[in-house]
Amino acid sequence: MNISDKGPKQKKIVVIKLSGSIFNINTTAKSLKQYAQLFLEIQKKIQPVIVAGGGLIARDYINLARSLGSDESTLDVMGIEISRLNAMLLSAALGDSVYPVIPSNLEEISVACQSGKIIVSGGLHPGQSTNATAALICEKIKANGFVNATDVDGIYDSDPNKNPKAKLFKEIAIERCLNLLNTGSTMAGTYDLMDIVALKVIERSKIPTWVTKSDPKIIKDLIMKNSKIGTKITV
Repeated sequence: MNISDKGPKQKKIVVIKLSGSIFNINTTAKSLKQYAQLFLEIQKKIQPVIVAGGGLIARDYINLARSLGSDESTLDVMGIEISRLNAMLLSAALGDSVYPVIPSNLEEISVACQSGKIIVSGGLHPGQSTNATAALICEKIKANGFVNATDVDGIYDSDPNKNPKAKLFKEIAIERCLNLLNTGSTMAGTYDLMDIVALKVIERSKIPTWVTKSDPKIIKDLIMKNSKIGTKITV
């Protein structure tokens, strides 16, 4: 991902979806500070807009609430609220460099971008994954790139957690992603890298997109050094 300044006053914008797996019951202040340091460093060159996933905490709450009889729309809202709590945790680690409000809709994110600060968001709309939310944010603010930082190294031809011989794509066409999703041969269940809404938004707005491991060094090298770690989705 070749990211550089537009000029002395305007930076390019990259949206980074952070895997919810980094937010769990065992999350430490040290871990979140490592991510915060990453964003503080890349802010020198680009403006990061971060979307925090819900992770296992959200899934646990949702499963418990479902067993108690909650309807699906209520479960969606619950997931959004937990992702926003995760966003608040990361914001706390960023100090004065973060935009002081967790945005609740696309318009608020557009306004926040004018501040030049690091923006941290959670989910926004019921019925949408945080992957779809991140793609819609890219579209709304005309971001220069989208990094989906996950708990695997990129997009495989099958679930690497189940198939040790799964092949990692270094580059994959958006049409192939959509086909894999529709056939259910990958990106299903817990192997949740992208969904149909996210892919369709990426396709229609031709958003430069990378799927890579959620690791501070990997994310930094991808954005700042144009490394080839992960999978590039071509449109």
